[in-house]
Amino acid sequence: MRDTTLTELSIRRPDDWHLHLRDGAMLAGVIGDTSRHFARAIIMPNLVPPVVTTDDAAGYRQRILDALPQGDRFEPLMTLYLTEHTNPDDVEAGHRSGLIRAVKLYPAGATTNSHSGVRDLAKVMPVLERMAKIGLTLCVHGEVTTPEIDIFDREAVFIETVLDPLRERLPELRITMEHVTTKDGVDYIRTAKANLAGSITTHHLIINRNAILVGGIRPHYYCLPVAKREEHRLALREAATSGDAHFFLGTDSAPHADPLKECGCGCAGIYTSINTMSCLAHVFEEEGALDRLEAFTSLHGPAWYGLPPNEERIRLLRRDTPVVFPARRDTGAGPVTVFDPMFPLYWDVA
Repeated sequence: MRDTTLTELSIRRPDDWHLHLRDGAMLAGVIGDTSRHFARAIIMPNLVPPVVTTDDAAGYRQRILDALPQGDRFEPLMTLYLTEHTNPDDVEAGHRSGLIRAVKLYPAGATTNSHSGVRDLAKVMPVLERMAKIGLTLCVHGEVTTPEIDIFDREAVFIETVLDPLRERLPELRITMEHVTTKDGVDYIRTAKANLAGSITTHHLIINRNAILVGGIRPHYYCLPVAKREEHRLALREAATSGDAHFFLGTDSAPHADPLKECGCGCAGIYTSINTMSCLAHVFEEEGALDRLEAFTSLHGPAWYGLPPNEERIRLLRRDTPVVFPARRDTGAGPVTVFDPMFPLYWDVA
């Protein structure tokens, strides 16, 4: 039940545990929308070419820092793109150095720039075994990509045929199931005994598949994993607002220039960095859970990744009139449409 009597909220500065920044002109155009509000973010490695070695990650981290607006304090937490040629020694060295915070498993063809991903899990078991030994987290895009599986069932089938067998084989491997989109995923994470957590995006708390398909195809609501039925959206909202430490924010904010979205084969991705905190405050207010917003955005993620929560705080104010966000973010790589939640937003970061 929405409580509109609360008009101000102070929380620890949030972190984003799943973020796409791209590179070059796009990176320069979008980084400020994250660094303005977020202290840290797990940075996705699916560039072209992908970030596959510790040296690649060090170079990418420096490019991110170089692109930050002057005066912003932001720490990129780097990941490696898992391939069937990844060197376990390089992974361990990157982790020991403090640079590498996780390794990302993309099933080949699952999403944007995932063609270098894993086709045969057996070929990466030496890397996964090393990660289990040293306590390094595996972030997974939890979908199968075999053509006979319906796109709306990919997450559930992944849990049954890939994730559960992997966890039985390597129970000590820490796994983040990223951008959970189904009740199946929520239920599976909740029944896990140890070493499993899940990130939830801003947009999957707000849209279901009708947003993409009703009234015409609307490409700026198309993402992967694709938004599902309403029952799954409601399960995600309940999990995010429940206070359960297994769940935390990972926006999966993914900028694409508009021409790449608005075409015959548009890219998957929704850009939410700029208005995520306003959207989340709206959702948590609707669920009568504003007192749990800080846990979801600022406490559960650091605890899972073994980091202290941020000491710095931000203030959220509930305005009397809707907060106005730009319809698009102009970048040197082209305009990027900003996520429209399809309702007015009154919460603003002061």
